[in-house]
Amino acid sequence: MSPSSETAQGGKRLVIVESPAKAKTIKGYLGPGYIVEASVGHIRDLPKTAAEVPDKYTGELRRLGVDVEHDFTPIYVVSAEKKAQVTKLKQLLAESDELFLATDEDREGEAIAWHLQEVLKPKVPVKRMVFHEITKSAIQEAVANPRELNQRLVDAQETRRILDRLYGYEVSPVLWKKVMPSLSAGRVQSVATRLVVERERERIAFTSASYWDLVAVFGTGRTPADSANPETFGARLSSVDGRRIASGRDFGQDGQLKAANTLHLDETAARALAAALERTAFGVRSVESKPYRRSPYAPFRTTTLQQEASRKLGFGAKRTMQVAQKLYENGFITYMRTDSTTLSETAVTAARAQVTQLYGADYLPDAPRVYASKVKNAQEAHEAIRPSGDRFRTPAETGLSGDDFKLYELIWMRTVASQMKDAVGQSVTVRVGGTAADGRDVEFSASGKIITFHGFLKAYVEGADDPNAELDDRERRLPQVSQGDPLAAEQLTPEGHATKPPARYTEASLVKELEDREIGRPSTYASIIDTIINRRYVFKKGTALVPSFLSFAVVNLLEKHFGRLVDYDFTAKMEDDLDRIAAGQAESVPWLKRFYFGEGEGAGGAAEAGNGDGDHLGGLKELVTDLGAIDAREISSFKLSDEITLRVGRYGPYVEKASAEADQPGQRADIPDELPPDELTVELAEELLAKPSGDYELGHDPETGHMLVAKDGRYGPYVTEVLPEGTPKTGKNAVKPRTASLFKTMSLDTVTLEDALRLLALPRVVGTDPEGVEITAQNGRYGPYLKKGTDSRSLTSEEQLFTVTLEEALAIYAQPKQRGRAAAAPPLRELGTDPVSERPVVVKDGRFGPYVTDGETNATLRKDDDVATITPERGYELLAEKRARGPVKKVAKKTVKKTAAKKTTATKATATKTAAAKKTAAKKTTTAKKATAAKTTAAKKTATKKAAAEKTAAEPGQEA
Repeated sequence: MSPSSETAQGGKRLVIVESPAKAKTIKGYLGPGYIVEASVGHIRDLPKTAAEVPDKYTGELRRLGVDVEHDFTPIYVVSAEKKAQVTKLKQLLAESDELFLATDEDREGEAIAWHLQEVLKPKVPVKRMVFHEITKSAIQEAVANPRELNQRLVDAQETRRILDRLYGYEVSPVLWKKVMPSLSAGRVQSVATRLVVERERERIAFTSASYWDLVAVFGTGRTPADSANPETFGARLSSVDGRRIASGRDFGQDGQLKAANTLHLDETAARALAAALERTAFGVRSVESKPYRRSPYAPFRTTTLQQEASRKLGFGAKRTMQVAQKLYENGFITYMRTDSTTLSETAVTAARAQVTQLYGADYLPDAPRVYASKVKNAQEAHEAIRPSGDRFRTPAETGLSGDDFKLYELIWMRTVASQMKDAVGQSVTVRVGGTAADGRDVEFSASGKIITFHGFLKAYVEGADDPNAELDDRERRLPQVSQGDPLAAEQLTPEGHATKPPARYTEASLVKELEDREIGRPSTYASIIDTIINRRYVFKKGTALVPSFLSFAVVNLLEKHFGRLVDYDFTAKMEDDLDRIAAGQAESVPWLKRFYFGEGEGAGGAAEAGNGDGDHLGGLKELVTDLGAIDAREISSFKLSDEITLRVGRYGPYVEKASAEADQPGQRADIPDELPPDELTVELAEELLAKPSGDYELGHDPETGHMLVAKDGRYGPYVTEVLPEGTPKTGKNAVKPRTASLFKTMSLDTVTLEDALRLLALPRVVGTDPEGVEITAQNGRYGPYLKKGTDSRSLTSEEQLFTVTLEEALAIYAQPKQRGRAAAAPPLRELGTDPVSERPVVVKDGRFGPYVTDGETNATLRKDDDVATITPERGYELLAEKRARGPVKKVAKKTVKKTAAKKTTATKATATKTAAAKKTAAKKTTTAKKATAAKTTAAKKTATKKAAAEKTAAEPGQEA
């Protein structure tokens, strides 16, 4: 039955989905008898803080939110910000005759549906409504064919949630005690961090090797030539006297050759060989031709979409999923969290129809292509990510723009291409030989590829993580030659090379690595990467993921004392166990008992097995209880040399050099925040230690007697005063020391007491205008300026703060105030064309200092960058880093919250006298205020914006 015919029978039906956007789209496809409302993510979950736990729970149960003593029963609470929405849903349900739970058809969606049923306690019939796309036909089909809740999926999600809570809430406090407060550990996030750290360790241990070879340009002597049969072609030296020439792949991490049977040429040998070949007669020794065939790529699943969006669009995993979610909720694509590559019969028909329409029947294979999923335990009930509907809209037909258009186009092209014919052609290898003047036999080789039928490559070509990799649609044409043909060497060029350390992970390659190792669920990778960046374990340099020094300390602790928990194979096996529980092949409670207590068949205490430190699947509780063996200083210390040690302190990383005298403190120097670990060499550490550090005592203020000092702070050098001991630093009578930033023309090693006194004297009163209004000279975040009441005027230099006279100030105010932006200043330098945006890049001077821009993206120059010497490559790198970080998030105003807080405080003071009564009143007042505020339009808007994020937001240890 269709929704309209069922509605005609009377009665109301409440349909609950996760997000308001999804609700709005679905509402348009259902009749007037349907009420569609959003739960706005999870309405109930484990408590985030002990304050959310009901008072009847105490001890470990209150801390963990899980009753580990009674079959790991979780405590679920409705958070304060969701209570108003729950009340609304209950009111709508009371007016309805039937309830449809229409959350996503995956573990997370099934869990949300179960929580809704548990909290709302419906007395009307309840049906589970599922669909893979939001189109009219799909929604009507889902209403007509509901199913029951899948309790196995619910149990599987609950087991994962409990496991992640135990992992996070037990291991994270160890990091707080031994490394730094506010850190977190998680089942997948810690392993992902370890992967990034291990790659950096490989880069640190890497020794580059230098090697040389020869590049030749051979001519056939035939003219005229054309593009199909070129006259010349390039070839590279492959062997000398039968020994293969060493290339980059022949060297190990230590810079040494892996095998002795290869010939390692240095510069001298390469140039000598080139000289010996100047008069050599070359000839074609062999021509080997093979058929070339390339089949289409499978349609997108979650991880391959994230990888391609990163390569082709420069999107991070989080940004990709946000855009994909929007496209799904608005009916443009199918569900975007899937590990399946299968297409429905409807989708295959739509794709094949579009192939014929856009490319012709020659590009359509006789039979539809079927793709089997390569992902272990893939949920084949889901489809691949594709355009929605039984007829695919072309990108131009969607009306989309910006990121939405780009991602839809990518998905559309990939889906259509998946149903096209193979690309075919010929690959050719030509070997050219000759004898050098000294009698050595040499051989060069060249390879070519000709595509005779492009097939699916007409529609889509997959990107590559390696920027130097050759894409599938690239051709390399060689001249038509035969064995024995004579050739002339028109050029012989010695070329030097150096091996490079393994490339750092990008978001795309880290997603691929996690999936290849079968660690975690693909649907959670975007939130995992977002978490390790937000926790400062990793930062981005361009598109590369660079581990912080903090992550080295965290991973060091986890490897030494919780080795199994961050072991790649062990983590993958845990994923298998969780999938077995989901499939009904294993029980969750015995498995959780073994993991936490060490109970179960074959599992001993934590100290009886593991990696030498007492690790085992069972016994997490024992591991986190006995922390005596963990030396916090040792965990966070890394030797750079016999004398210099890198330490990760609570306020950041620093290098330390021991003093020659036992009773004297050593030297210390802070490390720049975004210094990649592989760039911290002993030489750089010595340089940092040689720089003046600490406080520069400039002298006493003649008026106050306080010592004035110059310091180097996180936001640059500044001067301040040292207040006497006993000066209150907090409370009503707190006294703050005077502080002022150094001018751009000043430096720590040259600033004087006189300079400091002048800086601390700002703002300076210049005088008063004829109406008696005071004019002051001040130094602000945008530079020096004059202020008269609310009217501000810029000064041209910092020195004017001390020299501008009243007459000059009045003359400045007599000029009309400039509105809007002043005329654009000419660029300081031109750097060239950006390889990503393909727009000209220039250096300009802005209010925050010099910056590079391509007209779309601006990136401020760093401390070590100089306008005069910055290279084009460095400019492009800064722009790439800025694009990778994405737009700056605006901070919402908190005026309403502040007002509410003041009223709450007043209520407390009036209504209560004792401490206990104050707490009770505070709880009641806060609850009442939040409940009232939640009903306002502003609260609804806030909840709407949070809906998508809440589904994947991770607390310490929450992974999936």
